[in-house]
Amino acid sequence: MTPLLVLCYLIYTIFTSIILSIRLALRRRRCAVPSKEMGNVVALYEGTVYHGRRHPARNSFRFPARYELIDLDRPPYSPQGFLTADYARKATCTTGPVLLLRIPPSVGYERSPVNIYYCYDIEGSSRILKKCMVEASNTPWGQSVTFVFNPSFDSVPKSEYISPFMDMLGNWRLKVNDPGETLYAIISVQHPEFGNYFTASFTAKRIATKLDHESFFWLMPHKVSLMAYWNALKLWWKNVPFYDHPIKENPFYREEAVSRVFGKTMMQSCGAFQTNICGANNNQEDQKIDRCFIWKDIKWPWSWC
Repeated sequence: MTPLLVLCYLIYTIFTSIILSIRLALRRRRCAVPSKEMGNVVALYEGTVYHGRRHPARNSFRFPARYELIDLDRPPYSPQGFLTADYARKATCTTGPVLLLRIPPSVGYERSPVNIYYCYDIEGSSRILKKCMVEASNTPWGQSVTFVFNPSFDSVPKSEYISPFMDMLGNWRLKVNDPGETLYAIISVQHPEFGNYFTASFTAKRIATKLDHESFFWLMPHKVSLMAYWNALKLWWKNVPFYDHPIKENPFYREEAVSRVFGKTMMQSCGAFQTNICGANNNQEDQKIDRCFIWKDIKWPWSWC
């Protein structure tokens, strides 16, 4: 990944976003009508993303964010690169609906750092949130890891290089609610040396908007990336240690991160994904949870070639 490649991609993204934004504005001027086909299969949420770091330097920020919640059994369009509802049910051993929370692409650019799959069981006339899956990706490499967790609370080994200002040690602690009129998701890092030194959260309310879908999310992924790079610059200015990508020295860094918690692990193929490592551990209630870590490496232009 060379600086020239990054510059070319930046120019391409800016040019594409400008052209598609003009096209979007012209289309809205001709027909500013909400997308009726979304119906009840997409819910819109608007709220606040918060990041707070307590070591080795304090740094925090908030910014407004918008997410969509898609019914994957009745998607109004095909969200490329995501798990299907059947795949998510199989991975979580659930039988009910599957919802996906994400930031959709906007005017030619896609950036959704954390995507959550809500997997339900049907009990009588009610649906019960049983398990969740989260896909966490890094900036700017676009790599990701997807795994199952208990929505009420869970602790999972940090199994991907998410930020160059964090090492690979420690666990992710996760907690989410069942999305309704309000929604929240909390992820923190429990480090063996620094303790609970980083927290990220998203709190939001479900809204009804007269804007069409594309207008509602206009430049949302762009804003997410700008906030990430701006705060990376602030961390660098505060002399927070910078960690090189571990793949440069250890191509098995992911498996080793998981094995620090699970010990001996089992490798197996995983369909369209590159690597899948499975094991099991106990949650806070001493109930055995199967773990399945699915890693993806993005293709051009973010490659190591």
